[in-house]
Amino acid sequence: MRARFETGRSLGFTLIEALIVAAILGVLASLATAKYSDYRERVRVSQAVTEIGALSVTISQYALENNHTPPDSLADVRAGGKLDPWGRPYQYFNLVNSKGNGKARKDKKLNPLNTDFDLYSMGKDGASQTSLMAKTSRDDVIRAGDGRFIGLAQDFDP
Repeated sequence: MRARFETGRSLGFTLIEALIVAAILGVLASLATAKYSDYRERVRVSQAVTEIGALSVTISQYALENNHTPPDSLADVRAGGKLDPWGRPYQYFNLVNSKGNGKARKDKKLNPLNTDFDLYSMGKDGASQTSLMAKTSRDDVIRAGDGRFIGLAQDFDP
């Protein structure tokens, strides 16, 4: 206390020092928020990969029990209302019973990703197109190569 009376200065923070500390804390908070958001997105993708893998096994088992014919819809395997981690229904299309490849998901060379069925999540943006090259399809979580690949469309390389 004695030092305060002799010099006439307070030992506390000045307004400028307090503003600098607040600015630093704001920058750190924004960096932490961005990292947390990225982490949550990776967790959602991982969850979608796991769920698509499990659904794929269920659908394949159904096909084995029904003359190698996949179900017409996810409802046939009691997964009709199943939502992906972003809160949207999983997308399913039976390729065995369809005529032509018009609705099938396609790779860079426009070849169908699967021969039996397509199963995917439309990802974070909730939008998708049949071609994986479309910008709206890059964040989709897909099943390709008849189940040999399950992951982000942007990571698929045939």
